[in-house]
Amino acid sequence: MADLNCTVAPSQASTDAGVAGAGTLLSFIITAGIALLMSGIIVLHELRSKEAKVIRKLLLSLSDQQVITGIGIQSVGLAKMKTMVPYHFFIIWMLSLLSTATHIGTLLALVNDFKRDWVLRWLRQFFMFVNLVLSVISGIFILMATMKDLKQTLPIACVWVVSSTGAPSNAGISIAGTIAVISGQCIFFGVGVWYLHIRERRWITLIQTVGLLVMVAIGATAAVRVILLSQAFGRPSLPLADTGEKDWSFGQLLPLLLLLLPLVSAVEIMRGEMKVPSPVPDDSINLLETKSKRNSFDANPFWGEPRSHFSKG
Repeated sequence: MADLNCTVAPSQASTDAGVAGAGTLLSFIITAGIALLMSGIIVLHELRSKEAKVIRKLLLSLSDQQVITGIGIQSVGLAKMKTMVPYHFFIIWMLSLLSTATHIGTLLALVNDFKRDWVLRWLRQFFMFVNLVLSVISGIFILMATMKDLKQTLPIACVWVVSSTGAPSNAGISIAGTIAVISGQCIFFGVGVWYLHIRERRWITLIQTVGLLVMVAIGATAAVRVILLSQAFGRPSLPLADTGEKDWSFGQLLPLLLLLLPLVSAVEIMRGEMKVPSPVPDDSINLLETKSKRNSFDANPFWGEPRSHFSKG
């Protein structure tokens, strides 16, 4: 970090519309809100033994899109840590929480879809793990910046260079909250993996209901923090060089336009041009068949029960 300037703090920081622009923030918030709402609708439909094919397809598409964009924006933040200030880094971390709330809520609602296809199940776990690692690393940066009381206009990478000046008197709540969020994300990942792999689940309705309520609370809290803190919708905590994060451009409109893509698949399903298998209401319905038995859990062919994932049973 020889080229990192951590001695003189600038009087103001540059804006970064790619991270904190209005379109970027709205795309994350809207996607999380719609996905959590659809997850709740699917759970209610399953309680009434009703199918929700179109909503399931739309939810899966939105969740995949949110996970990928969440990983992407965190990667950008870590790649630019020598120039990015804590203000933008904190917004990225909040957006990662929205991504976590989205894919955990989707997992709770579509668990049987993932259980019956080992490829989808392990892809979901892989992206969940990558998102977790990036979010934990970002959380550590935020924690160190709070504990060292890093000046807001210095790059976030300076937390490893500057000496601590002592945390402010009101930093206790922020430190405790940051540690709680990091720990909670690790717990949610572990519970999510466990939830994907157990073959007999008790209290499934209770787990889905409580889990969705927790995800809604996390998503709402992260969205409120982003709205209040960002220049685009609220009041930032540091002086910025211009109002670029409030300005709309094609780059800000593009993330919102991408939200329309899952609707295309939904329309195709409604028009009968695509087919989606019926959801599995519970583990009592067998989907898969091997030479010896039928079950609703598609085992990984590389270890566990041997079967080809190309066979439909």
